[in-house]
Order: sequence, then C-alpha cells, then structure tokens
Amino acid sequence: MNIDPIQNGVVIDHITAGKGMRLLQLLKLDETDLSVALIKNAVSSKRGKKDIIKIDADIPVNLDLVAYVDPDATVNIIRGGKLVEKRQMEMPEMLVDVIACKNPRCITSTEQELKQIFRLSDRKNKVYRCLYCETKAEK
Repeated sequence: MNIDPIQNGVVIDHITAGKGMRLLQLLKLDETDLSVALIKNAVSSKRGKKDIIKIDADIPVNLDLVAYVDPDATVNIIRGGKLVEKRQMEMPEMLVDVIACKNPRCITSTEQELKQIFRLSDRKNKVYRCLYCETKAEK
C-alpha cells in the first residue's frame, strides 16, 4: 500500500490500533473535503500495530481531543515536505467542549451556552469528571 507523502499538513501517528476511526470522527475530519488518509493496523515496531491519520492541509488540530482519545499518540507538523514539529501527547488537566456531560440533572443540560468542562481526576485510570456535577466521563 502506498500513501503519498504530504507537503504541508499534519500526521497523527502512533494511535492505538482501532482508535483511529473514532479520532477521525471526533475531529470531524470525515465531514471535510480535505485530503485525509486513515491507515488502520499499520505495522509498528513498538506496539505491533497502530493507526495513522494523515491530513494533507495545514489546519489546526484539537490537541486536547487527540490526547483524550489516545495520550500515547504523537502529532507531527509537516511543512515543505519536512517534519518541523513533533508533539508528544499528554493528558490535559482540563477538557473544554471536547466531551459532553451525560447527567440529565447537570446544569450543562439546561444551560446550553455553558461550556462543557471536565477535569482530570485520576491520571492512572484516565478518568475525567464534570466540573459542575462530578459525573464521570464516558469514553
């Protein structure tokens, strides 16, 4: 399989195998007319298998969302066909408007203009809780 190298864009690499499609959808890359490639189950020397997303456009990517879905992923910025920046993901302390609270009694359910804010409550188990009602976020 050949996927052409990109000249200017973003490569999300080292995504845990099977999480690439979910990340593609959450980033709304499936709704764009940009040239995007999702490579599933690529061979990885470190993990055995991995997913990769290549975006052939220099667009901003929500790094908090990437880190939430897969904190082990890396984001590579490509310009002029060269790697100019490589970012290791780290679970953010706060997530703002990345996920929504599922508690029907949470204030965010009735106050639509309120931001959906979740804080990292347990880094080891990757648990986020709603800032307003403490409901655990569902993955």
